[in-house]
Amino acid sequence: ATQLASHMGFSEQEQALLADFWQCDHVATKPGLAAVEMFDALAKGNIKAIWILGTNPVVSLPESDKIAKALADCPFVVVSEVSPDSDTAKLADVLLPAQGWSEKCGTVTNSERTISRQRGFIAAKGQAKPDWWALSQVAINMGFSGFEYQDNAAIFSEFALLSQTVKQVFPHKRFNLGG
Repeated sequence: ATQLASHMGFSEQEQALLADFWQCDHVATKPGLAAVEMFDALAKGNIKAIWILGTNPVVSLPESDKIAKALADCPFVVVSEVSPDSDTAKLADVLLPAQGWSEKCGTVTNSERTISRQRGFIAAKGQAKPDWWALSQVAINMGFSGFEYQDNAAIFSEFALLSQTVKQVFPHKRFNLGG
């Protein structure tokens, strides 16, 4: 939420590059909220719906009681999770079956913004789907175009092409890869 795609900032030139690349009319013009700020806004009632993927903020964020209360008070909480027993999943209005790390194929970005290749080594269980698939399906059903990905490789190819484009347009710019 604090960067545009490919680690870009929010300058007018970076926004224009992304809008041109994605052939869209609207690109974020300023950073969103970081995790702790987002849960502060949720606690104040400024956020009415939240979708949590790939994390268990009731356990991983500071002031876990505050996080749990904010989620309990939120009108609509969706959680994509491998287990219905996680502290965060227990607070979901909608619980989506997510793939575990051993089932996922694609890339993972850690907290230092390092991107690593990940290959699943067991088949997904039950109705579990990749996070990219769930996000794409919601976007498509909301009427957004550009989310018709067939697999994780298509998403990575798009990311690689955008990264190459960014480097060509900003050959000397150092991007903040730390957050």
